[in-house]
Amino acid sequence: MTTINLFTLFGGILLLLYGMKMAGDGMQKAAGTRLRGFLMAITGNRVKGVAVGALITALLQSSSATIIMLVSIAGSGLLTLSATMGVILGADIGTTITVQIITFKIYDYAIVFVGIGIFLEFLGRKGPFHDLGRAVLGFAFIFLALKVLTDVFSPLASDPLFKEILINFGKDTVAGIIIATLLTAVLYSSVATIGLALTAAYNNLITLDAAMPIVLGANIGTCVSAIASSVGATVGAKRVALAHVFFKVIGVIIILPFLTPFTHLVGLSAESLPRQIANAHTFFNIAITLLFLPFIGPFTRLIEILLPERAPSEKRFGPKYLDKLVLTSPPLAIGQATREALRMADIVQDMLKNSIDVFKNDDAALLEAIEERDDEVDTLDREIKFYLTKLSQEGLTAEQAKREMEIITFTNNLENIGDVIDKNLMELAKKKLKNHFSFSREGLREILEFHQKVMENFELGVSAFTSGDIELAHRLLRHKTRLGEIERDLRQAHINRLHLGLRESIDTSAIHLDVLTNLKRINSYIANIAYPMLEAEKEE
Repeated sequence: MTTINLFTLFGGILLLLYGMKMAGDGMQKAAGTRLRGFLMAITGNRVKGVAVGALITALLQSSSATIIMLVSIAGSGLLTLSATMGVILGADIGTTITVQIITFKIYDYAIVFVGIGIFLEFLGRKGPFHDLGRAVLGFAFIFLALKVLTDVFSPLASDPLFKEILINFGKDTVAGIIIATLLTAVLYSSVATIGLALTAAYNNLITLDAAMPIVLGANIGTCVSAIASSVGATVGAKRVALAHVFFKVIGVIIILPFLTPFTHLVGLSAESLPRQIANAHTFFNIAITLLFLPFIGPFTRLIEILLPERAPSEKRFGPKYLDKLVLTSPPLAIGQATREALRMADIVQDMLKNSIDVFKNDDAALLEAIEERDDEVDTLDREIKFYLTKLSQEGLTAEQAKREMEIITFTNNLENIGDVIDKNLMELAKKKLKNHFSFSREGLREILEFHQKVMENFELGVSAFTSGDIELAHRLLRHKTRLGEIERDLRQAHINRLHLGLRESIDTSAIHLDVLTNLKRINSYIANIAYPMLEAEKEE
């Protein structure tokens, strides 16, 4: 049997994979957040989703990269499952474009692309031109790798034993599909697997019948990356991965009984074998898109039935939006951290709102519930800071670093507010409950009114953080001063009631004054939200 240089073979495969990764990374960085923006702009328009999925995959040179991005966005709750379906199908079409380009034998001009890529890298130094240069250089490596692999397989063209092995792929279709699936899983790329089939075709080592199982297996194997990216993710992310697997597997199962006429149709589409193999890949993915696109609604419901949301009792409390897969995109990651911080704010606001009902109604059950919620606040505070710490390693712009500091300040103050409610206000409520004390009617009215003003300021603080409105930040500080004056007036009013000898005022004096003090402390933490925004205003 003819021998080949295994080192050259493995080197060619590694160069192919590295070129695809380099091209995809370069295009993703050059496009910035626009690629994810396109994905998140998808609504219920399935045709638009197909077009966007195909476009992004053509740019990234990998349907796996698009699906992984889709898994992370869907897992973060930014896209519904039905909205992702068209994108998944489009991504499968987009990956066929790369295979079609390869069949034009552009690898003969790989050195030209190397020159263009290096020129753009040096021209840009940093920024879009630099990233575009890396993308072009990646394409050059892809073409160069195919040239290397073609030369490696060339000596086997006259080897009858090797030809017999490849021909057997067409005789045992299922076995061929399984082998191609496993090979694609190892290479992490369907294009790489089909690229190997193309290089064999250039050397007349394979027939179209033998290539068909490779094409079908490569399509199934590309699902491995989606499955891997969804491990440990949310149910939404796992549903996207499962949908991708179903599209491919069901598509292969449907086409198997018609493989002979399908192969004949592919054979009529072009004269050269490499072009026929590329067309088989394209026709298959277009076919499953046309097949599944009208039934996206029922298919979505099927996926939701197979992967239902877990019951609340089964869920362990934790972050909902902090997706580690988007850490490589600072704008999106910061957006997710902001969403988690606002979720934390909702919990703290609920604690603050209910805290006054504990005093008013002597509700022991509500008191315990508030104390338990403080554990949730502590968990989110810790996880958000840990998430942002990992994000800072990616290199942020000045604007992104500013927003990161605003989020940290915001969550830190929310955590402080939660502690004041849990460790101070609720302790005072326990004391009131234990001794069966009651506030005077006038004293209770004053506490309720002051609490309401603090609640209004809390909402103002959240609005300032969300919108970044400088005027709201200034108003927050003005309210801090005003509430400090109100607290002094209420403290004096309570002392005046003590002078009158009111029994309720005497019994609850310490509790009453401490409640006012802690509400004032909470208001100070709310006002602290404004400081990072105002400091940034001074720098400008």
